[in-house]
Amino acid sequence: MRYRQITTGSLALGVVLLLDVLRVWLPGIITIFGQAASTPAELMGAFALGWFVLAMFAPALLRRVGARRVTVVAAVLLAVARLALTSAPGGRPQLWLATAGLFAGLVWLVGVAGDVDRPVPGLALGLAVNAAIHALLDTYDLVWRGGWVAWLPSAVAVVLFLLGTTLPAAPPGPGGARSWLLAGPVLLLAGMVALAPALAQAGMSYLVAGGDVARSPLFGLAPVPVAVAGFLLAALAGPTRGWGRALGPATLLAGVVLFALDRGDLLVAAMLLTAVGLGACLALTDAPGRADVAAGADAPSRADNADVAAGASAPGRAVATDAGAGADGAGAEGATGTDDTRRTAARRGYAVAAGMLLFVLGAVGYYSAYDLGYPNAVVPVVVAGVVAAVALAARPSGHRRPGPLPPLRTAGGVAALALLAPLLADEVAVASNREGPPERLTVVAYNIRMGFGLDGRFDLAGLTAAIDRQRPDVVLLSEVDRGWLLNGGHDTLDLLSDRLGMPYVFGPAADPVWGDAVLSRWPVTDPRSRPLPALGAPTGAQALAVTLDLGDGVHAAVVSTHLQPPPDAGPVAQARAVADFATGYAAGRPLVVAGDLNTEPGDEAFEQFTAAGLVDALAVARPLATSPADDPRQQIDHVFVSPGLTATDPVAPRGEASDHLPVAVTLALPPR
Repeated sequence: MRYRQITTGSLALGVVLLLDVLRVWLPGIITIFGQAASTPAELMGAFALGWFVLAMFAPALLRRVGARRVTVVAAVLLAVARLALTSAPGGRPQLWLATAGLFAGLVWLVGVAGDVDRPVPGLALGLAVNAAIHALLDTYDLVWRGGWVAWLPSAVAVVLFLLGTTLPAAPPGPGGARSWLLAGPVLLLAGMVALAPALAQAGMSYLVAGGDVARSPLFGLAPVPVAVAGFLLAALAGPTRGWGRALGPATLLAGVVLFALDRGDLLVAAMLLTAVGLGACLALTDAPGRADVAAGADAPSRADNADVAAGASAPGRAVATDAGAGADGAGAEGATGTDDTRRTAARRGYAVAAGMLLFVLGAVGYYSAYDLGYPNAVVPVVVAGVVAAVALAARPSGHRRPGPLPPLRTAGGVAALALLAPLLADEVAVASNREGPPERLTVVAYNIRMGFGLDGRFDLAGLTAAIDRQRPDVVLLSEVDRGWLLNGGHDTLDLLSDRLGMPYVFGPAADPVWGDAVLSRWPVTDPRSRPLPALGAPTGAQALAVTLDLGDGVHAAVVSTHLQPPPDAGPVAQARAVADFATGYAAGRPLVVAGDLNTEPGDEAFEQFTAAGLVDALAVARPLATSPADDPRQQIDHVFVSPGLTATDPVAPRGEASDHLPVAVTLALPPR
């Protein structure tokens, strides 16, 4: 049992480190390799896919040099890359460090697969612990934080991981290929849906009256410990039998279908169902199936190795020891079963490499739809179908094999860790009207590129400083990400809301967790979101309208939007739709319309706003270029106001916390 616990703990820590690297590498494809959308989506996809294809050759090493040597070398490289990324270097060094860490992590998984025939406890524990830590850190991971707060726990995790990797493991049996095959698809569905704290928080915001989850962080993060506990209990409880075997796959498919419906009010239910179903599907593979038993029929004693390691009687103990010695290539060349053991190790290695290939195909296939414009809802459903099919194909063994971890105690401990997240969450103070209506409002509009600066770092500090320096009363944000795995799984809106001390309202555009937002120091009422005509544009667009309650019966309307031009055309139809919606919503009250409009002064789309009677609040500062941030040449971020508002001090302060510059202006309200 001791050996299996060490192996499980080491595998879990490795999964945590690999996920940390993925949360840097995935957004690096877009922000560094992609160079602010100047690189074709097909080329970015090929870059991402290439490393996973290259890892398919790693299992051949297991037959040549042995699983143990491959595992140790790859583990050291993964650990070094993970520690180096803690410095968040940015730019090309960050991308290539993350790429090296990713590839080392893939090879490490292949090596571990050669030595481990029961990966389910380690995989499940690693995914659950990573989700709990991600929630505890409010989705702002250690790798981006810097300082001793990031370095100390990262170094401890790396040391424990390397120690566990070098300690001897239990001799593996002949099974496990199906479990390893599921590693990649399970990682994808866990990161997208089942164990995604940012998704939970975004989902809860749709269920809170007014859509303002920032008022109740405890409520917002409540689903996380439930999902973690449900996932672990289902994964570690062991495979079910009879009609109950279909319950886990059915639950998984139900959860993923809810997620694919792209409805914000269904996100929490989708997360909880997917978590339990995913764990149950993993459990179904945690036993040797018929194919695995047949493959190991020539070495029946090795099929009992799990029981030997757990302390059960095994008459073939001597043969199992020989097989275990050959598993790492260090035993005598004539050891009984060495060739068979290495073939079995390679089989598991190919299984995990294929599973991780499914991971990247699913991730690229799902998220590239937002650049290429095809329907992507089917992608997670297909991945869930693969998981369900593999789980159901694994036939239960004649007896339930004991696991290295007690399910209830383990699930409870990790869920308790996740429960600390809502308890420690910062609560944003509810906006107040101070002492009556103000004479002026300072407005900031900013395309934040999901929180990533020009150097590819997740730059909360830079974004916060760029906004806070203007001392804004209301902030309108574009390209707000609240949980995409591709962007690291952050709830960028909640993180900025905490740091600025401004509650938010969110308007979904591409899907329920990507869109636009309004943050305000004044109470907000009557939020409305209006989808805009796509006209062939791949990414959805919307207009989010809110009413500011300025006190004493004084109100102002604010509309945040991000126009997405269709291919080879300007956003004229969208601009007209926003102008009509905004003026109708304001109904004669003071009105502000702002955001990344992807049109320049004098363009036909720009003139849709002036034709609706709105005034260019930045006119006195023209030309006022805002993109790209390091060499601004385009004037595509704008603020329009109703004629009764007088604009002063329009600026576009320089900075590289995004690929756009923010625009700020002070508006004098009409006399009462």
